[in-house]
Amino acid sequence: MARWLVLLSVLFLLSGSSAHPHTRLATHSRPKLTVRSQTDKASSSPGNTTITNSDPASLVNVFIGTTNGGHVFPGATLPHGMVKVGLDTDSPGNQAGYDANPIFNAIGFSQLHDSGTGGDISLSNFKLWPLPECDSFASCNTSLFFRKTLRKVLPDGSPDDAGSPGYFATNLSTGVQVELTASRRTALHRYTFPPSSREPRIVVDITNDGMNSATEPVVNINTTTGRVTGGARFASSFGPGRYNVYTCVDFKGDGYDFEAPTEYGVWLGNTPVQNSTQVIQLYSGFLSEIGALLTFPPSPNPVHTTILARVGVSFISSDQACANAESEIPNFDFDETVTTARETWNELLSRIQVDTQGVDKEITELFYSSLYRTHISPADYTGENPNWSSTEPYYDSFYCNWDTYRTLYPLMSLHDPEVFARIVRGMINIQQHEGWLPECRGATLQQWIQGGSNGDPILGEFFVKFHEHASALNVSANDLYTALLADAEEQPPNWNLQGRQATVWKQYNFIPSDVYDSGGTATKQVSRTLEYSFGDFSISQVAKILNKTDDVAKYQARAGNFINVWNEKITLPGNSSNQGHDAGKSLSPPRFADGQWNYTDPRHCSVNDPLDSTCYLDVTNHDGFYESSPMVYSQYIPQDTAKLILLQGGNESFINRLDLIFDQNYFDVTDEPSQQIPFMYHYANRPGLSTQRSRMIIAESYNTSVSGLPGAMASFAVFYLLGMYPLPATRQFLLASPYFPKVTFHNPLFNTTTTIITNNFTGNPQDGIGGTVFVKSVTVDGQSWHSNCYLDWDVFVKGSTIELELTSDINTTCGEGSDALPPSLSTGGYSGSI
Repeated sequence: MARWLVLLSVLFLLSGSSAHPHTRLATHSRPKLTVRSQTDKASSSPGNTTITNSDPASLVNVFIGTTNGGHVFPGATLPHGMVKVGLDTDSPGNQAGYDANPIFNAIGFSQLHDSGTGGDISLSNFKLWPLPECDSFASCNTSLFFRKTLRKVLPDGSPDDAGSPGYFATNLSTGVQVELTASRRTALHRYTFPPSSREPRIVVDITNDGMNSATEPVVNINTTTGRVTGGARFASSFGPGRYNVYTCVDFKGDGYDFEAPTEYGVWLGNTPVQNSTQVIQLYSGFLSEIGALLTFPPSPNPVHTTILARVGVSFISSDQACANAESEIPNFDFDETVTTARETWNELLSRIQVDTQGVDKEITELFYSSLYRTHISPADYTGENPNWSSTEPYYDSFYCNWDTYRTLYPLMSLHDPEVFARIVRGMINIQQHEGWLPECRGATLQQWIQGGSNGDPILGEFFVKFHEHASALNVSANDLYTALLADAEEQPPNWNLQGRQATVWKQYNFIPSDVYDSGGTATKQVSRTLEYSFGDFSISQVAKILNKTDDVAKYQARAGNFINVWNEKITLPGNSSNQGHDAGKSLSPPRFADGQWNYTDPRHCSVNDPLDSTCYLDVTNHDGFYESSPMVYSQYIPQDTAKLILLQGGNESFINRLDLIFDQNYFDVTDEPSQQIPFMYHYANRPGLSTQRSRMIIAESYNTSVSGLPGAMASFAVFYLLGMYPLPATRQFLLASPYFPKVTFHNPLFNTTTTIITNNFTGNPQDGIGGTVFVKSVTVDGQSWHSNCYLDWDVFVKGSTIELELTSDINTTCGEGSDALPPSLSTGGYSGSI
């Protein structure tokens, strides 16, 4: 059963009510806002009020997906903030530091994290740690292993943690309460020590990142002020190379003043050396853990001592880390920093409003919690690029474009175009200095590519939607197109990290499985062929806007290269499904350079694979696919699904194929190539089947518990709950029915608000099956719309009112006209002007 998080209303501003009856985190210093803990619950009954919510952050559950492989970061950050300050645990699944399972120890509160990623543990740099009691300075436990401790546990067995956008708190079993908040490049910690702590101490850990990879550490303690500066060199979590990052930590009493720490010293391993101020004073080559330890005078308040720690971070220098901290949080004002973060999140989240009348509260919280998570990454590192100087924005934590281009950036198009434009400017600037658009990128380093050159559809998405406003958004059309052509035409020295295997792509019009270039690994040949094809389609869309007719023809032709890895003779082994033999026939296998076919079992890399194969970044993986089975990736031709239907034998066979993918569990909700499959029934004129499949996925795979996120993109869930699915680098959104009777999208660039109204909304079936949820007809601004299956971008530019009439009949169609079906290349759907 899904867990629910409701008001922890100790200091709830509007109600002025008394403390929540549950015993929770200490309340003496709690900021005045609505926060949530894992144990707070709310009824799943429908809401009974129509609202315009001015505090959507109150509906965000930061703990969804924080265990069981979700790898969600629940700590404090701003939208796209560089600093993501949070609790680190010793869980084996601590890619985002945190784990909601209380059996895992807390090991520190670090300043940098990613969210929702795989690979090795990224970032988790510069942990702070409170020590309420030591027998002496020299006896304090400073190393990660010896200092770790459990969190306090509530009666239901969950840890005593709480959080909301811009705020996180926990109670440690040592009696210390920890609260965290953040600005863009600075974290602010508040440590409240128990009354018994008369020599409160704080550990500053310079070296223990998520992978314990530090080299060349530097630590300096200013004995007059207690300021700790330092940094180190750390390993990339998903690629080659190492990065430098620096910190600057200042301390201040909360409610009392002190001039300097009473004790200080650098520590090595589990040995603090009192009065040392630099690493060079220790024989540091023998142990890898290094940091600073400081003792502070207690507060004259006999109840508790509270110490603030301000932690600036920079990828440039410690001096810049100090400057960041001093400019962003000059007064150590914790509550003000929390309030500013809350206001920033509320302004952003409130751009999409939903009517909750008749909607289970869990759905509303799932929606806003998912929308919140779409704005955690990529991160705004502007001013923190150590590789070159530029006045352009710089964004990082592209982890990876292959994960995000399908749904994240189309969602930004709907409500956050200015930040989208800044991200695009930053990507173009990277291409101008490194030669190709970024793909995977973390901590200022290039990381391993997963798909193709998937920055191409991101730039395509931006320009197709905003070309008329590109200049006003400071995006150069010429520079954008130049960056796209670099990906399409020029082969980089290492196409494992950027760009494409362009020479081979242009020579063969597919990626052969037996061609070995010196510039990259001979893997993922089929999936890269399909991704390159869609990338070239995206470029053709930009070329069309720029009136480059020769390039339109060229890249549309290359967008059809998927046909070169299509073999109608390949059949799914042992298929005896109810869908019939043809449902498993015709797939995309690997192919040799001479045109002969290679073979990969269509069950490969699925739950049905008899060999339990993997298809990740492995140099011995010669099966041609990345992170998905041939059964799924063979469906990935979003630019020409009409042609795919013909290749698979027509509408009936195509529907049977989709049914087989679901019924035999080839569909993988955790993996991005599967994301569009539930909506593909639209192209066979059966949108009701798409609606039901997408709703079943939400019912089966998503909830608001700590394990309620299946590892998929949050933007994927947002679109499904909105009753839409995007087609990147086009002006179309596939349409189903929203989970809400009314949804509004405010686009600040256009200063327009678009409204989708469901006139006969009757609620959402709990299991996703049946109900009055199938679109029977659509009007736009009072006029009959030509399709029940998609909306054009123009309705969002104008601020139209879209009205849906729903039915319980799953056999609805897209409509009668020639343009009722969603567009495809082969049917001329992308032949007109944009």
